[in-house]
Amino acid sequence: MAEAEGSGSEDRKPKSDEAHSAFTAPPGMAPEVPEEDQPTSEFSVPGGLAAHPAEPEGSAFATPHTYSAQHSPSAYTPGRGFPVARMSQSPWQDRMRTMLRMPVDVRPGPEPVQRLTEAGPAVGRVLDLTLRIGELLLAGGEGAEDVEAAMFAVARSYGLDRCEPTVTFTMLSITHQPSLVDDPVSANRTVRRRGTDYNRLAAVFRLVDDISAPEIDISLEEAYRRLAEIRRNRHPYPGWMLTTAAGLLAGAASTLVGGGVLVFFAAAIGAILGDRLAWLCAGRGLPEFYQFVVAAMPPAAIGVALKLAEIDVKASAVITGGLFALLPGRALVAAVQDGLTGFYITASARLLEVMYLFIGIIMGVLVVLYIGLQLGASPNPDEVLLITQRPLIQIAASMVLVFTFAVLLQQERSTVLIVTLNGAVAWVTFGALHYAGGIPPVPSTAIAAGLVGLFGQLFSRYRFASALPYTTAAIGPLLPGSATYYGLLLIAENRLNEGVGSLVNAAAIALAIAIGVNLGSETSRLFMRIPGAASAATRRAAKRTRGF
Repeated sequence: MAEAEGSGSEDRKPKSDEAHSAFTAPPGMAPEVPEEDQPTSEFSVPGGLAAHPAEPEGSAFATPHTYSAQHSPSAYTPGRGFPVARMSQSPWQDRMRTMLRMPVDVRPGPEPVQRLTEAGPAVGRVLDLTLRIGELLLAGGEGAEDVEAAMFAVARSYGLDRCEPTVTFTMLSITHQPSLVDDPVSANRTVRRRGTDYNRLAAVFRLVDDISAPEIDISLEEAYRRLAEIRRNRHPYPGWMLTTAAGLLAGAASTLVGGGVLVFFAAAIGAILGDRLAWLCAGRGLPEFYQFVVAAMPPAAIGVALKLAEIDVKASAVITGGLFALLPGRALVAAVQDGLTGFYITASARLLEVMYLFIGIIMGVLVVLYIGLQLGASPNPDEVLLITQRPLIQIAASMVLVFTFAVLLQQERSTVLIVTLNGAVAWVTFGALHYAGGIPPVPSTAIAAGLVGLFGQLFSRYRFASALPYTTAAIGPLLPGSATYYGLLLIAENRLNEGVGSLVNAAAIALAIAIGVNLGSETSRLFMRIPGAASAATRRAAKRTRGF
Protein backbone atom coordinates (compact mmCIF):
# COMPACT_ATOMS: atom_id res chain seq x y z
CA MET A 1 0.00 0.00 0.00
CA ALA A 2 2.75 2.37 0.92
CA GLU A 3 4.43 1.40 -2.22
CA ALA A 4 1.31 2.41 -4.23
CA GLU A 5 1.04 5.71 -2.44
CA GLY A 6 4.64 6.44 -3.15
CA SER A 7 4.08 5.63 -6.78
CA GLY A 8 1.05 7.94 -7.00
CA SER A 9 2.83 10.83 -5.34
CA GLU A 10 5.71 10.36 -7.71
CA ASP A 11 3.33 10.64 -10.72
CA ARG A 12 1.85 13.85 -9.33
CA LYS A 13 5.25 15.42 -8.82
CA PRO A 14 6.07 18.08 -11.53
CA LYS A 15 8.50 16.75 -14.04
CA SER A 16 10.20 20.14 -14.51
CA ASP A 17 9.97 23.77 -13.48
CA GLU A 18 8.10 24.59 -16.66
CA ALA A 19 4.95 23.02 -15.20
CA HIS A 20 4.73 25.96 -12.80
CA SER A 21 4.71 28.53 -15.67
CA ALA A 22 1.78 30.94 -15.61
CA PHE A 23 1.43 30.42 -19.36
CA THR A 24 0.87 26.65 -19.11
CA ALA A 25 -2.69 25.52 -19.86
CA PRO A 26 -4.50 24.15 -16.77
CA PRO A 27 -5.34 20.40 -16.66
CA GLY A 28 -8.28 19.59 -18.84
CA MET A 29 -7.75 22.57 -21.14
CA ALA A 30 -6.25 21.85 -24.52
CA PRO A 31 -3.75 24.49 -25.65
CA GLU A 32 -4.92 26.51 -28.61
CA VAL A 33 -3.03 25.74 -31.80
CA PRO A 34 -2.11 28.90 -33.76
CA GLU A 35 -3.46 29.04 -37.28
CA GLU A 36 -0.25 30.36 -38.75
CA ASP A 37 3.18 31.16 -37.49
CA GLN A 38 2.92 34.91 -37.98
CA PRO A 39 2.64 37.75 -35.45
CA THR A 40 -0.70 39.50 -35.31
CA SER A 41 -1.44 43.20 -35.51
CA GLU A 42 -1.72 45.13 -32.25
CA PHE A 43 -5.01 46.53 -33.55
CA SER A 44 -6.71 43.10 -33.86
CA VAL A 45 -9.09 41.73 -31.22
CA PRO A 46 -7.22 39.24 -28.99
CA GLY A 47 -8.23 35.61 -29.24
CA GLY A 48 -11.05 34.62 -26.88
CA LEU A 49 -12.46 38.16 -26.63
CA ALA A 50 -15.54 39.08 -28.64
CA ALA A 51 -16.48 42.69 -29.32
CA HIS A 52 -20.19 42.06 -28.73
CA PRO A 53 -22.51 43.79 -26.26
CA ALA A 54 -23.75 40.41 -24.98
CA GLU A 55 -20.28 39.30 -23.90
CA PRO A 56 -19.26 39.75 -20.27
CA GLU A 57 -17.23 42.78 -19.44
CA GLY A 58 -13.49 42.31 -19.44
CA SER A 59 -12.52 43.28 -22.95
CA ALA A 60 -11.63 46.75 -24.12
CA PHE A 61 -13.81 46.06 -27.14
CA ALA A 62 -16.92 45.06 -25.17
CA THR A 63 -19.65 47.47 -24.01
CA PRO A 64 -19.49 48.06 -20.21
CA HIS A 65 -22.42 46.60 -18.24
CA THR A 66 -23.04 49.98 -16.59
CA TYR A 67 -23.69 51.65 -19.95
CA SER A 68 -27.27 52.50 -20.84
CA ALA A 69 -28.06 54.27 -24.07
CA GLN A 70 -31.36 55.51 -22.61
CA HIS A 71 -29.80 57.21 -19.58
CA SER A 72 -26.49 58.23 -21.14
CA PRO A 73 -25.55 61.93 -21.08
CA SER A 74 -26.01 63.93 -24.24
CA ALA A 75 -22.95 64.12 -26.44
CA TYR A 76 -21.22 67.46 -26.90
CA THR A 77 -21.53 69.00 -30.33
CA PRO A 78 -19.89 72.35 -31.22
CA GLY A 79 -22.14 75.19 -32.26
CA ARG A 80 -21.01 74.98 -35.86
CA GLY A 81 -21.16 71.19 -35.91
CA PHE A 82 -18.37 68.79 -36.77
CA PRO A 83 -16.76 69.44 -40.17
CA VAL A 84 -17.37 66.61 -42.59
CA ALA A 85 -14.76 65.99 -45.32
CA ARG A 86 -16.48 65.15 -48.56
CA MET A 87 -13.52 63.75 -50.42
CA SER A 88 -15.41 62.93 -53.62
CA GLN A 89 -16.80 66.36 -54.46
CA SER A 90 -13.65 68.15 -55.60
CA PRO A 91 -10.80 67.63 -58.10
CA TRP A 92 -8.44 64.78 -57.39
CA GLN A 93 -5.53 67.22 -57.04
CA ASP A 94 -7.07 68.77 -53.93
CA ARG A 95 -8.21 65.44 -52.47
CA MET A 96 -4.82 63.78 -52.86
CA ARG A 97 -2.85 66.84 -51.75
CA THR A 98 -4.96 67.02 -48.59
CA MET A 99 -4.37 63.36 -47.75
CA LEU A 100 -0.65 63.60 -48.50
CA ARG A 101 -0.37 66.36 -45.90
CA MET A 102 -2.03 64.09 -43.30
CA PRO A 103 -0.05 61.61 -41.20
CA VAL A 104 -0.41 58.03 -42.42
CA ASP A 105 -2.30 56.88 -39.33
CA VAL A 106 -5.12 59.44 -39.72
CA ARG A 107 -5.71 59.17 -43.45
CA PRO A 108 -9.13 57.93 -44.56
CA GLY A 109 -9.40 54.26 -45.41
CA PRO A 110 -8.88 53.12 -49.00
CA GLU A 111 -11.83 53.41 -51.33
CA PRO A 112 -10.78 51.66 -54.55
CA VAL A 113 -12.68 53.20 -57.45
CA GLN A 114 -11.44 50.68 -60.02
CA ARG A 115 -12.55 47.07 -60.24
CA LEU A 116 -10.19 44.61 -58.57
CA THR A 117 -9.76 40.85 -58.98
CA GLU A 118 -10.44 38.37 -56.20
CA ALA A 119 -6.72 38.08 -55.54
CA GLY A 120 -6.52 41.81 -54.85
CA PRO A 121 -4.51 44.50 -56.64
CA ALA A 122 -1.46 43.55 -58.67
CA VAL A 123 1.01 45.48 -56.53
CA GLY A 124 3.96 45.38 -58.92
CA ARG A 125 2.00 46.50 -61.97
CA VAL A 126 0.18 49.26 -60.08
CA LEU A 127 3.46 50.65 -58.75
CA ASP A 128 5.00 50.50 -62.23
CA LEU A 129 2.03 52.33 -63.76
CA THR A 130 2.21 54.92 -61.00
CA LEU A 131 5.90 55.57 -61.62
CA ARG A 132 5.43 55.85 -65.40
CA ILE A 133 2.68 58.43 -64.96
CA GLY A 134 4.79 60.39 -62.48
CA GLU A 135 7.73 60.29 -64.88
CA LEU A 136 5.74 61.94 -67.67
CA LEU A 137 4.46 64.63 -65.32
CA LEU A 138 7.87 65.44 -63.84
CA ALA A 139 9.53 65.42 -67.26
CA GLY A 140 6.87 67.85 -68.50
CA GLY A 141 7.74 70.42 -65.82
CA GLU A 142 5.01 69.73 -63.27
CA GLY A 143 5.68 70.67 -59.65
CA ALA A 144 6.84 67.96 -57.25
CA GLU A 145 3.76 68.22 -55.03
CA ASP A 146 1.38 67.76 -57.97
CA VAL A 147 3.42 64.78 -59.19
CA GLU A 148 3.15 63.17 -55.76
CA ALA A 149 -0.60 63.86 -55.70
CA ALA A 150 -1.05 62.19 -59.10
CA MET A 151 0.97 59.13 -58.05
CA PHE A 152 -0.99 58.85 -54.82
CA ALA A 153 -4.29 59.11 -56.71
CA VAL A 154 -3.38 56.28 -59.08
CA ALA A 155 -2.20 53.99 -56.29
CA ARG A 156 -5.29 54.52 -54.14
CA SER A 157 -7.63 54.12 -57.09
CA TYR A 158 -6.30 50.60 -57.64
CA GLY A 159 -6.60 49.66 -53.97
CA LEU A 160 -3.08 50.30 -52.67
CA ASP A 161 -3.38 52.03 -49.34
CA ARG A 162 -0.44 53.10 -47.13
CA CYS A 163 1.56 54.30 -50.14
CA GLU A 164 4.27 56.92 -49.82
CA PRO A 165 5.44 58.54 -53.10
CA THR A 166 8.67 60.54 -53.13
CA VAL A 167 9.73 62.95 -55.86
CA THR A 168 13.10 64.60 -56.42
CA PHE A 169 14.51 66.35 -59.46
CA THR A 170 15.48 63.18 -61.35
CA MET A 171 14.23 60.33 -59.15
CA LEU A 172 10.75 58.95 -58.47
CA SER A 173 10.08 56.30 -55.84
CA ILE A 174 7.02 54.82 -54.17
CA THR A 175 6.69 52.45 -51.22
CA HIS A 176 3.65 50.32 -50.41
CA GLN A 177 3.23 48.53 -47.08
CA PRO A 178 0.22 46.15 -47.12
CA SER A 179 -0.08 46.06 -43.32
CA LEU A 180 1.84 46.73 -40.16
CA VAL A 181 3.37 43.26 -40.16
CA ASP A 182 4.01 42.72 -43.90
CA ASP A 183 7.21 43.65 -45.70
CA PRO A 184 7.02 46.88 -47.72
CA VAL A 185 7.32 46.87 -51.50
CA SER A 186 9.34 49.69 -53.11
CA ALA A 187 10.00 50.73 -56.68
CA ASN A 188 11.77 53.70 -58.27
CA ARG A 189 12.34 55.26 -61.66
CA THR A 190 14.87 57.77 -62.98
CA VAL A 191 13.84 60.71 -65.20
CA ARG A 192 16.65 61.10 -67.72
CA ARG A 193 15.00 63.24 -70.39
CA ARG A 194 12.85 66.30 -69.88
CA GLY A 195 10.93 68.11 -72.56
CA THR A 196 8.25 70.75 -72.89
CA ASP A 197 5.01 69.31 -74.22
CA TYR A 198 1.93 70.60 -72.43
CA ASN A 199 -0.32 68.68 -74.79
CA ARG A 200 1.09 65.43 -73.41
CA LEU A 201 0.88 66.85 -69.89
CA ALA A 202 -2.84 67.55 -70.34
CA ALA A 203 -3.40 64.01 -71.66
CA VAL A 204 -1.71 62.52 -68.58
CA PHE A 205 -3.90 64.66 -66.32
CA ARG A 206 -7.01 63.39 -68.11
CA LEU A 207 -5.82 59.82 -67.62
CA VAL A 208 -5.29 60.35 -63.88
CA ASP A 209 -8.67 62.05 -63.63
CA ASP A 210 -10.38 59.09 -65.32
CA ILE A 211 -8.55 56.57 -63.15
CA SER A 212 -9.60 58.36 -59.95
CA ALA A 213 -13.23 58.80 -61.09
CA PRO A 214 -15.56 56.12 -59.63
CA GLU A 215 -17.99 56.31 -62.54
CA ILE A 216 -15.30 55.36 -65.11
CA ASP A 217 -13.99 51.79 -65.22
CA ILE A 218 -10.35 51.61 -66.38
CA SER A 219 -8.49 48.36 -65.96
CA LEU A 220 -4.73 48.19 -65.64
CA GLU A 221 -4.45 47.00 -69.24
CA GLU A 222 -6.55 49.92 -70.45
CA ALA A 223 -4.46 52.39 -68.42
CA TYR A 224 -1.24 50.97 -69.91
CA ARG A 225 -2.71 51.22 -73.41
CA ARG A 226 -3.69 54.87 -72.96
CA LEU A 227 -0.30 55.65 -71.47
CA ALA A 228 1.43 54.11 -74.50
CA GLU A 229 -0.75 56.21 -76.81
CA ILE A 230 0.23 59.35 -74.89
CA ARG A 231 3.92 58.50 -75.28
CA ARG A 232 3.54 57.88 -79.02
CA ASN A 233 1.36 60.93 -79.55
CA ARG A 234 2.80 63.38 -82.07
CA HIS A 235 3.27 67.02 -81.20
CA PRO A 236 0.33 69.25 -82.14
CA TYR A 237 2.54 71.65 -84.11
CA PRO A 238 5.17 70.83 -86.77
CA GLY A 239 8.81 71.91 -86.49
CA TRP A 240 8.56 74.77 -88.97
CA MET A 241 5.70 76.27 -86.95
CA LEU A 242 7.76 76.13 -83.78
CA THR A 243 10.65 77.93 -85.47
CA THR A 244 8.29 80.57 -86.85
CA ALA A 245 6.74 80.98 -83.41
CA ALA A 246 10.18 81.60 -81.91
CA GLY A 247 10.79 84.37 -84.44
CA LEU A 248 7.39 85.98 -83.86
CA LEU A 249 7.93 85.82 -80.10
CA ALA A 250 11.22 87.71 -80.38
CA GLY A 251 9.69 90.25 -82.76
CA ALA A 252 6.73 90.86 -80.45
CA ALA A 253 9.08 91.24 -77.48
CA SER A 254 11.18 93.80 -79.36
CA THR A 255 8.00 95.77 -80.13
CA LEU A 256 7.04 95.57 -76.48
CA VAL A 257 10.24 97.41 -75.46
CA GLY A 258 9.97 100.14 -78.10
CA GLY A 259 11.11 98.64 -81.41
CA GLY A 260 9.62 99.43 -84.82
CA VAL A 261 8.89 97.39 -87.93
CA LEU A 262 12.54 96.93 -88.94
CA VAL A 263 13.47 95.93 -85.42
CA PHE A 264 10.59 93.42 -85.41
CA PHE A 265 11.89 91.61 -88.48
CA ALA A 266 15.52 91.81 -87.34
CA ALA A 267 14.67 90.28 -83.97
CA ALA A 268 12.55 87.58 -85.65
CA ILE A 269 15.38 86.60 -88.01
CA GLY A 270 17.90 86.49 -85.16
CA ALA A 271 15.63 84.27 -83.04
CA ILE A 272 14.98 81.92 -85.98
CA LEU A 273 18.71 81.55 -86.62
CA GLY A 274 19.37 80.95 -82.93
CA ASP A 275 16.60 78.34 -82.77
CA ARG A 276 17.99 76.45 -85.77
CA LEU A 277 21.52 76.51 -84.34
CA ALA A 278 20.23 75.22 -81.01
CA TRP A 279 18.41 72.37 -82.81
CA LEU A 280 21.62 71.54 -84.65
CA CYS A 281 23.58 71.39 -81.38
CA ALA A 282 20.88 69.25 -79.79
CA GLY A 283 21.06 66.83 -82.70
CA ARG A 284 24.81 66.50 -82.11
CA GLY A 285 24.26 65.67 -78.45
CA LEU A 286 25.63 68.89 -76.94
CA PRO A 287 24.34 69.73 -73.43
CA GLU A 288 21.57 72.28 -73.04
CA PHE A 289 23.99 74.85 -71.60
CA TYR A 290 25.85 75.13 -74.91
CA GLN A 291 22.58 75.20 -76.81
CA PHE A 292 21.62 78.37 -74.92
CA VAL A 293 25.05 79.88 -75.55
CA VAL A 294 24.68 79.33 -79.30
CA ALA A 295 21.02 80.43 -79.41
CA ALA A 296 21.83 83.77 -77.74
CA MET A 297 24.47 84.76 -80.31
CA PRO A 298 22.46 85.46 -83.54
CA PRO A 299 20.09 88.10 -82.04
CA ALA A 300 23.03 89.84 -80.39
CA ALA A 301 25.04 89.69 -83.63
CA ILE A 302 22.20 91.26 -85.65
CA GLY A 303 21.82 94.02 -83.06
CA VAL A 304 25.54 94.77 -83.16
CA ALA A 305 25.48 94.70 -86.99
CA LEU A 306 22.69 97.29 -87.06
CA LYS A 307 24.72 99.46 -84.74
CA LEU A 308 27.85 99.12 -86.89
CA ALA A 309 25.83 100.00 -90.01
CA GLU A 310 24.63 103.14 -88.19
CA ILE A 311 21.01 102.45 -89.09
CA ASP A 312 18.68 104.71 -87.14
CA VAL A 313 16.82 102.00 -85.25
CA LYS A 314 16.71 100.86 -81.65
CA ALA A 315 19.28 98.08 -81.94
CA SER A 316 19.05 97.23 -78.24
CA ALA A 317 15.45 96.10 -78.78
CA VAL A 318 16.66 93.41 -81.18
CA ILE A 319 18.90 91.85 -78.53
CA THR A 320 16.24 92.28 -75.84
CA GLY A 321 13.67 90.51 -78.02
CA GLY A 322 16.03 87.60 -78.52
CA LEU A 323 16.54 87.32 -74.77
CA PHE A 324 12.78 87.08 -74.16
CA ALA A 325 12.69 83.90 -76.22
CA LEU A 326 15.46 82.30 -74.14
CA LEU A 327 14.88 83.28 -70.52
CA PRO A 328 13.94 80.12 -68.53
CA GLY A 329 10.79 81.45 -66.90
CA ARG A 330 9.09 78.06 -66.83
CA ALA A 331 11.88 76.39 -64.86
CA LEU A 332 12.11 79.35 -62.47
CA VAL A 333 8.40 79.24 -61.63
CA ALA A 334 8.57 75.48 -61.01
CA ALA A 335 11.65 75.88 -58.80
CA VAL A 336 10.06 78.55 -56.59
CA GLN A 337 6.82 76.55 -56.39
CA ASP A 338 8.70 73.48 -55.15
CA GLY A 339 10.55 75.56 -52.60
CA LEU A 340 7.39 77.18 -51.23
CA THR A 341 5.67 73.80 -50.89
CA GLY A 342 8.54 72.21 -48.96
CA PHE A 343 10.39 70.25 -51.67
CA TYR A 344 13.74 71.88 -51.06
CA ILE A 345 15.96 69.34 -52.81
CA THR A 346 13.97 69.57 -56.04
CA ALA A 347 13.75 73.35 -55.73
CA SER A 348 17.51 73.65 -55.27
CA ALA A 349 18.20 71.46 -58.29
CA ARG A 350 15.81 73.45 -60.47
CA LEU A 351 17.26 76.78 -59.33
CA LEU A 352 20.73 75.46 -60.17
CA GLU A 353 19.45 74.51 -63.62
CA VAL A 354 18.03 78.03 -64.09
CA MET A 355 21.36 79.53 -63.03
CA TYR A 356 23.31 77.44 -65.54
CA LEU A 357 20.94 78.33 -68.40
CA PHE A 358 21.06 82.01 -67.46
CA ILE A 359 24.86 81.94 -67.40
CA GLY A 360 24.80 80.34 -70.85
CA ILE A 361 22.69 83.23 -72.18
CA ILE A 362 25.03 85.73 -70.55
CA MET A 363 28.10 84.12 -72.11
CA GLY A 364 26.60 84.07 -75.60
CA VAL A 365 25.53 87.72 -75.52
CA LEU A 366 28.70 88.94 -73.81
CA VAL A 367 30.97 87.35 -76.43
CA VAL A 368 29.11 89.09 -79.26
CA LEU A 369 28.93 92.44 -77.43
CA TYR A 370 32.66 92.33 -76.66
CA ILE A 371 33.48 91.65 -80.31
CA GLY A 372 31.16 94.48 -81.36
CA LEU A 373 32.88 96.93 -79.02
CA GLN A 374 36.24 95.93 -80.43
CA LEU A 375 34.94 96.61 -83.95
CA GLY A 376 33.80 100.11 -83.02
CA ALA A 377 30.12 99.63 -82.20
CA SER A 378 29.05 102.18 -79.63
CA PRO A 379 25.77 101.05 -78.11
CA ASN A 380 23.98 103.51 -75.87
CA PRO A 381 23.03 101.81 -72.58
CA ASP A 382 20.53 104.53 -71.70
CA GLU A 383 18.31 103.76 -74.71
CA VAL A 384 17.57 100.35 -73.22
CA LEU A 385 15.62 101.94 -70.39
CA LEU A 386 13.82 104.47 -72.61
CA ILE A 387 10.70 102.49 -73.51
CA THR A 388 8.11 104.44 -75.47
CA GLN A 389 4.64 104.07 -74.03
CA ARG A 390 2.30 102.84 -76.76
CA PRO A 391 -0.52 101.14 -74.84
CA LEU A 392 -2.52 99.68 -77.73
CA ILE A 393 0.54 98.48 -79.67
CA GLN A 394 2.11 97.05 -76.52
CA ILE A 395 -1.08 95.18 -75.56
CA ALA A 396 -1.26 93.68 -79.06
CA ALA A 397 2.45 92.78 -78.90
CA SER A 398 2.00 91.12 -75.50
CA MET A 399 -0.85 88.99 -76.85
CA VAL A 400 1.26 87.91 -79.85
CA LEU A 401 4.11 87.09 -77.47
CA VAL A 402 1.89 84.92 -75.25
CA PHE A 403 0.27 83.22 -78.25
CA THR A 404 3.60 82.22 -79.75
CA PHE A 405 4.96 81.20 -76.35
CA ALA A 406 1.98 78.84 -75.97
CA VAL A 407 2.77 77.30 -79.36
CA LEU A 408 6.39 76.77 -78.33
CA LEU A 409 5.19 75.00 -75.19
CA GLN A 410 3.16 72.58 -77.36
CA GLN A 411 -0.11 73.49 -75.68
CA GLU A 412 -3.50 72.20 -76.70
CA ARG A 413 -5.19 74.45 -79.20
CA SER A 414 -8.21 74.80 -76.91
CA THR A 415 -6.05 76.49 -74.24
CA VAL A 416 -4.11 78.91 -76.43
CA LEU A 417 -6.84 81.58 -76.55
CA ILE A 418 -7.43 81.46 -72.79
CA VAL A 419 -3.74 81.83 -71.92
CA THR A 420 -3.41 84.65 -74.47
CA LEU A 421 -6.16 86.60 -72.70
CA ASN A 422 -4.54 85.84 -69.34
CA GLY A 423 -1.24 87.27 -70.59
CA ALA A 424 -2.98 90.41 -71.86
CA VAL A 425 -4.52 90.94 -68.43
CA ALA A 426 -1.07 90.57 -66.87
CA TRP A 427 0.52 93.15 -69.17
CA VAL A 428 -2.37 95.64 -68.74
CA THR A 429 -2.05 95.30 -64.97
CA PHE A 430 1.72 95.80 -65.08
CA GLY A 431 1.42 98.82 -67.40
CA ALA A 432 -1.25 100.44 -65.24
CA LEU A 433 0.80 99.96 -62.08
CA HIS A 434 4.27 100.77 -63.41
CA TYR A 435 3.82 103.28 -66.25
CA ALA A 436 0.63 105.02 -65.12
CA GLY A 437 0.89 104.55 -61.36
CA GLY A 438 4.65 104.98 -61.00
CA ILE A 439 5.05 101.83 -58.86
CA PRO A 440 8.52 100.20 -59.08
CA PRO A 441 8.83 97.26 -61.48
CA VAL A 442 9.32 94.54 -58.87
CA PRO A 443 6.03 94.97 -56.96
CA SER A 444 4.18 95.74 -60.20
CA THR A 445 5.47 92.49 -61.69
CA ALA A 446 4.56 90.52 -58.57
CA ILE A 447 0.96 91.79 -58.61
CA ALA A 448 0.53 91.10 -62.31
CA ALA A 449 2.02 87.61 -61.90
CA GLY A 450 -0.32 87.01 -58.96
CA LEU A 451 -3.30 87.62 -61.25
CA VAL A 452 -1.80 85.19 -63.75
CA GLY A 453 -1.55 82.51 -61.07
CA LEU A 454 -5.04 83.23 -59.74
CA PHE A 455 -6.79 83.02 -63.10
CA GLY A 456 -4.64 80.12 -64.25
CA GLN A 457 -5.50 78.06 -61.17
CA LEU A 458 -9.21 78.80 -61.52
CA PHE A 459 -9.15 77.86 -65.21
CA SER A 460 -7.34 74.62 -64.44
CA ARG A 461 -9.80 73.67 -61.70
CA TYR A 462 -12.71 74.42 -64.01
CA ARG A 463 -11.29 72.01 -66.60
CA PHE A 464 -9.74 69.50 -64.11
CA ALA A 465 -6.33 69.99 -65.73
CA SER A 466 -2.83 71.18 -64.89
CA ALA A 467 -2.34 74.89 -64.17
CA LEU A 468 0.92 75.13 -66.15
CA PRO A 469 -0.69 75.61 -69.61
CA TYR A 470 -2.68 78.55 -68.24
CA THR A 471 0.16 80.32 -66.42
CA THR A 472 3.56 79.63 -68.00
CA ALA A 473 3.00 81.37 -71.33
CA ALA A 474 1.07 84.22 -69.69
CA ILE A 475 4.14 85.40 -67.76
CA GLY A 476 6.09 85.90 -71.00
CA PRO A 477 5.57 89.71 -71.26
CA LEU A 478 6.74 90.14 -67.66
CA LEU A 479 10.16 88.49 -68.11
CA PRO A 480 13.10 90.84 -67.35
CA GLY A 481 14.63 91.03 -70.84
CA SER A 482 15.50 94.74 -70.71
CA ALA A 483 17.14 94.58 -67.27
CA THR A 484 19.16 91.54 -68.33
CA TYR A 485 20.48 93.14 -71.51
CA TYR A 486 21.22 96.42 -69.72
CA GLY A 487 23.35 94.58 -67.15
CA LEU A 488 25.21 92.61 -69.84
CA LEU A 489 25.95 95.76 -71.80
CA LEU A 490 27.35 97.50 -68.74
CA ILE A 491 29.55 94.50 -67.97
CA ALA A 492 30.83 94.48 -71.57
CA GLU A 493 31.78 98.16 -71.15
CA ASN A 494 33.72 97.23 -67.96
CA ARG A 495 31.19 98.89 -65.65
CA LEU A 496 30.96 95.83 -63.43
CA ASN A 497 29.26 97.29 -60.36
CA GLU A 498 26.40 98.82 -62.35
CA GLY A 499 26.11 95.72 -64.53
CA VAL A 500 25.91 93.32 -61.60
CA GLY A 501 23.34 95.60 -59.98
CA SER A 502 21.17 95.45 -63.09
CA LEU A 503 21.45 91.66 -63.23
CA VAL A 504 20.44 91.49 -59.56
CA ASN A 505 17.43 93.65 -60.43
CA ALA A 506 16.57 91.22 -63.24
CA ALA A 507 16.83 88.31 -60.81
CA ALA A 508 14.55 90.15 -58.37
CA ILE A 509 11.96 90.63 -61.13
CA ALA A 510 12.19 86.95 -62.06
CA LEU A 511 11.68 85.89 -58.44
CA ALA A 512 8.76 88.32 -58.17
CA ILE A 513 7.17 86.58 -61.16
CA ALA A 514 7.63 83.14 -59.64
CA ILE A 515 6.44 84.09 -56.17
CA GLY A 516 3.52 86.07 -57.59
CA VAL A 517 2.34 83.12 -59.70
CA ASN A 518 2.55 80.76 -56.73
CA LEU A 519 0.83 83.24 -54.40
CA GLY A 520 -1.96 83.73 -56.90
CA SER A 521 -2.41 79.97 -57.17
CA GLU A 522 -2.64 79.63 -53.40
CA THR A 523 -5.01 82.59 -53.19
CA SER A 524 -7.36 80.84 -55.58
CA ARG A 525 -7.90 78.17 -52.92
CA LEU A 526 -9.78 80.76 -50.89
CA PHE A 527 -12.53 80.57 -53.49
CA MET A 528 -12.61 76.76 -53.57
CA ARG A 529 -13.82 74.29 -50.98
CA ILE A 530 -10.87 72.14 -50.05
CA PRO A 531 -11.90 68.69 -48.73
CA GLY A 532 -10.54 67.45 -45.44
CA ALA A 533 -9.21 70.85 -44.41
CA ALA A 534 -10.33 70.33 -40.81
CA SER A 535 -8.81 66.85 -40.63
CA ALA A 536 -5.48 68.14 -41.88
CA ALA A 537 -5.48 71.16 -39.58
CA THR A 538 -2.76 69.65 -37.45
CA ARG A 539 -0.51 69.09 -40.47
CA ARG A 540 -0.87 72.15 -42.66
CA ALA A 541 1.76 72.83 -45.30
CA ALA A 542 2.80 76.15 -43.73
CA LYS A 543 3.37 74.44 -40.42
CA ARG A 544 5.11 71.50 -42.03
CA THR A 545 7.68 73.72 -43.72
CA ARG A 546 8.63 75.46 -40.45
CA GLY A 547 10.20 72.27 -39.23
CA PHE A 548 7.90 71.11 -36.43
